[in-house]
This record gives sequence, C-alpha cells and structure tokens, in this order.
Amino acid sequence: MSSSFQAPKGVSEYVPPRADLLQAVRQRFAEQARLAGYGYLELAVFEDTNLFRRGVGESTDVVSKEMYTFTDRGGRSLTLRPEFTAGVLRAVLEHGLHKRGGLPVKVWTTGPAFRAERPQQGRYRQFYQLDLEAIGSEDPQVDAETIAIAWNWYRSLGLTRVRLLLNSLGCRECRPAYRARLQEFLRGLDLDEATRTRVEINPLRVLDDKRPEVRALLAEAPLVADHLCAACKTHHDRVRGLLSDLGIPWEDTPTLVRGLDYYTRTTYEFDHPLLGAQSGIGGGGRYDGLSEDIGGPPLPGIGFGLGLDRTLLALEAEQEEGEGAAFTAPPRCQVFGVALGEEAERRLFGLVAELRAAGVAADMAYGGKKLKGAMKDADRSGARYAVILGERDIAAGSVQLKDLAGGDQTAVPLTEIVTTLRERLAR
Repeated sequence: MSSSFQAPKGVSEYVPPRADLLQAVRQRFAEQARLAGYGYLELAVFEDTNLFRRGVGESTDVVSKEMYTFTDRGGRSLTLRPEFTAGVLRAVLEHGLHKRGGLPVKVWTTGPAFRAERPQQGRYRQFYQLDLEAIGSEDPQVDAETIAIAWNWYRSLGLTRVRLLLNSLGCRECRPAYRARLQEFLRGLDLDEATRTRVEINPLRVLDDKRPEVRALLAEAPLVADHLCAACKTHHDRVRGLLSDLGIPWEDTPTLVRGLDYYTRTTYEFDHPLLGAQSGIGGGGRYDGLSEDIGGPPLPGIGFGLGLDRTLLALEAEQEEGEGAAFTAPPRCQVFGVALGEEAERRLFGLVAELRAAGVAADMAYGGKKLKGAMKDADRSGARYAVILGERDIAAGSVQLKDLAGGDQTAVPLTEIVTTLRERLAR
C-alpha cells in the first residue's frame, strides 16, 4: 500500500536506477569543470526577491509570471531561485571573491531551481541545472572556454545530436539603436495587447516568442547582427574563430535572444532535435552589466545553465534511436555476499567492508536468508560475482566465488579473495 501523499505537481523526482544515472551525469560535469579550473560553490536556494527583479528583469516571464515568492516571518520578500546566475554573482560580490586577484572568478554549482510553469515533458516546476560562471573578464577566450566545457561534457556523455546555436546581442553602446529599429518594426505588426506591451518594455523578448503565428510575423524583423558596433563584431568574430579552432561546430542564429534580460554580446543555446518543443537542453551568454544592475562594481561575466532533466531525456532519446554511445552509471553493486550461518554472516560482513575499502561496490543478503532467497537477491543486485561463505568454507579458509552471468563457481582462499575480485573486475 502506497502513501496517500504525492510529490507536488511538476516536480522532477528521481529514484534508482535513473537517479544513479543523474548523479553520474552530474559527476562527469564536475570533472570537466575541475579540469578547467572552476571551483565549486554551494549556493542559497532562496534569495531576496529584488535580486531577481533587478537582475533577471521585470519584463521577463520568469519574474512577471513564474517565480515562487513568499513573505517570511520577518516580513521580507523571498523567492525560490528561478535561475542561478544572479545568485552566483551576488555570492561572489558578498564574499569578495573578485577582490582576491586572478580574475576571472571561475565557479560552478548545481541543484534545483523553481518556476511556476505549466508542467510537461522536459518542463518542470522544480528542475535541476548545472551552472558555470566566469566573472571578471571580457576576453572572448573566456566565452569560448565556457562553451567548450559544456560541449565537451555533452560529447563525453555520448550525445551526438547536440547543436550549438550562436548569436551576439551587442552591448549597451550599440543595442539602443537596434532596439529603436526593432520597436519601429514591431509597432507595425498586428500583435495582441500583451505582446504590444512587451514591445515597449523589452522588444528583444518578442523575438523569443514561440507561437507560430507570431514567428511568421517576425520573418522580416531587423537582426541584431546587422547593427553591432565594431567592438562587438570583433568580439563575436573572435569567439567564432576560437570555436572553429577547437573543432566545435556552431550555427549562426541571428534570432536567438534567450529569455533573460541580462544577456549582452555572446549568447548561445544547445539544442537537441529529438526532444520536440523542449529541444533547448542548455544555454548561456555574457552579462557584462549585471553586476552594476544589482549594486556591484563593473564586473563583466559569462556563464551557462545546463538542464539535467533534459540532458537525461536526450540521452534516453538517442539510445532509443540507437545513436551515440550509451552512457551508464557506475554499478551500485559488483559483488554480492551470501552467508550460510551466523559465523559465516559475521565473517562475510567484515569481508564486504574490506571490499568496499578496496574500491569494490559490494553488498550482501540480510536477515538470515536461506541460499535460494539470497541468490535471488544477488541476481537482482546486478552484481557480476557472488561470494558464498558457509561453515565448510570457513573451515577450509576459502570462499566460493560464483560468476553470476556464466554460472562458473570456484573456491578462492579468503586471504586472496579481495585481490582476485579486483583483478577480475578490472578486465
């Protein structure tokens, strides 16, 4: 009988074995970030609501429609984080990481984020992200580095269908002229009232509208790429050249704007065609004015958020199509112990601990099960080998080692069993 309680609607929740895959994917990213010199940051799950209003932007759907905001006992307005970048930058400034020298500050973090959206496959109210930020440098090499970390992570998982969509949104010097030109164009279209209001507040957000009827009207919209200043064009060309040097394919996508107000210059998205409407599995860009927006000093930055939920869906979709190399989680159990009798159980408990200390994933049957029941547990565990210990084995100073796939069984001296298993598992 199950509990009468259920997780709230729209929560992405994981249980073994799928949760093991989620953790393995996360750990693979941690290694990519470490190799590039990024330190781990454990971030607050909720923040002052004004951090997101000022940092993410009042006109965004995230702030205007999707935030989980509440008032605490002290009367303060707090919000569960809908994204990571604003909170990461707040933490960098609060703890003075930018004052320690050696810019850029390079950090990454992971965990849940929260948005009050309409739940569907790949779009959840509680979802999981990997976030990486490089703060304090305008160098286009840093832009290319962040993209390369994400790209290499996707490739390390065996994903083969990921596409990198790339654009530049210009800077605070050249974007006002483009903004005015775009507004002039949009005011001449037959748009609904809500979209016309958005035209006046943040016209670039209209370019992010996914409705087919609106996208048809935007076919002749002016492009930001045609209005970049010389410095932004040079920066963008440099990023594209660096990516080409690294062998990372990119697609110019002049209508790509992303969904948050703080983006400037380099903007990118990772797309996976097998996921349908929710094909964006990650993305990011530069946010050179965000520090000033939240009350900090001028401090350029760039980073990304990668969706763990959608990355798992992409892995599963490719495997169903027979594409790419299957990425799997490390086995939770490699060796399963079966004891016959109290003394054997005591000895085997110590042996299992010894195997774990030697780096072997080991488990055993509990509750004094008989041989038949214990071997069923061994089969269900997914282990490659079972070690069976009874009174006769103890007297002989040995243990029975059984290959659970092939069925072969041999006696191995107790003093040699750990070494023997490590050698066999390494093959």
